[in-house]
Amino acid sequence: MDNLRLSFNNSRTRLVLASMVLSTLLTAIVLGLVYFTANRSIEGETRSVVSAELTGLADEYERRGLFGLLQAIERRIPTASERDALYLLTDRFGVKLAGNLKHWPADVTAGSGWVDLELRRADNDQLVPISAASVRLPGGERLLVGRDALARQQFDRALLRAVGLALAIALALSLLTGWLFTRLVFTRLSEFAGTAENIVSGDLSRRMPLRGTGDELDQVAGTLNSMLDRIEELISNLRTTSNSIAHDLRSPLSRLRQRVESLSDPSKSDLDREVDVARAAAEIDHVLRVLGQLTEISRAEAGVGREQFEPVDLQQLIGDVVELYEPVAADQGIALEVVGTAHTVQGHRPLLSQALSNLLENAMRYAPEKTAITITLSESGPYTCLSVRDRGPGVPEEDLPRLQAPFVTLDPARTERNSGLGLALVAAISHMHQGAFEARNCDPGLEATIKLARKP
Repeated sequence: MDNLRLSFNNSRTRLVLASMVLSTLLTAIVLGLVYFTANRSIEGETRSVVSAELTGLADEYERRGLFGLLQAIERRIPTASERDALYLLTDRFGVKLAGNLKHWPADVTAGSGWVDLELRRADNDQLVPISAASVRLPGGERLLVGRDALARQQFDRALLRAVGLALAIALALSLLTGWLFTRLVFTRLSEFAGTAENIVSGDLSRRMPLRGTGDELDQVAGTLNSMLDRIEELISNLRTTSNSIAHDLRSPLSRLRQRVESLSDPSKSDLDREVDVARAAAEIDHVLRVLGQLTEISRAEAGVGREQFEPVDLQQLIGDVVELYEPVAADQGIALEVVGTAHTVQGHRPLLSQALSNLLENAMRYAPEKTAITITLSESGPYTCLSVRDRGPGVPEEDLPRLQAPFVTLDPARTERNSGLGLALVAAISHMHQGAFEARNCDPGLEATIKLARKP
């Protein structure tokens, strides 16, 4: 009993049984309609023929009297067996006058309508089932016309056997189909479950298996793999960020501790103490700046602020940012150029301004004097692209994928002003807008591109 209960609690068993029941029920309904329709059609045809023949014989009686009716019945008798036709004409007392039936049925009143009964044939004295209709003629005579129903009953039995056989075949096929379907689906689900268990155990490199069929299960597997890629990337960034925080904040916090401890040195002058306080404040500002940038990256990665999305005119946004940075660029001998147009996008205006500002600051850091930084707007498929290109030395190809990682800077002389979080924030803002961050060397210079989905 427990094993049976466990079997019914199994999803595969329930799915097979549900498929079998529904398929069998549908087949039974269809076959039942076929049987009912065929039966009604045959019965209707029989009644139409008998009614027409009965009406014809009654008309013959009206035109030629009883003698003419007798002749008409006698003419039909030789071919009656081929048509399963049955005739019986009696006088008002039930005495047989003509026909191929032996006697009038005792429980049938002439003119009572359509009847199904059993009578004996006059030619072979066999008791046969018949379907017939009768009339009482003006002279009191009784006329019964019908059809031998034995062939119809045999057809009914054959049709019922065929329906039963078809139903049994449908039941077997539905059981087989349900089993094959559940085997296909649950085999894939078992593969997914096994891969998920390995991932839960810590193997983040595992991915859902793809069979290359392009079916819905492959599409689900592809979506899950994309999600796992993103999760692995975020966890890797989290580990890198955690290690980098520990490394990058240790130095300023150590220096801050030294500054604070030096304040208690009685040999220091007031001026030296003021210098130490100023340097301690600078260290604190650096730590707060790093933590603030990390908070912005975390919020963008988590999608916090999507409820503030609004239509953003990127050309206007670029104009505002360029107007802000033009004086700084001019002091460095750098020109800012804007190229291209694009449709309005749904986005977070302040964060997009921050992303463009970070790209411009990064470009201005490496752009040679008397060169231009080009800001380009374009559209590519479902994305609107915002690119910033300088004419600097570029980046080694092997280092391009590392640009968007937190605390990564390719400047060996990194200072407090460059914590390596600017492009990481740009990448996080791109992901927040269902897009991506890309960088490529242009010889000369580096082009950094933000891809924004037009309908995030």
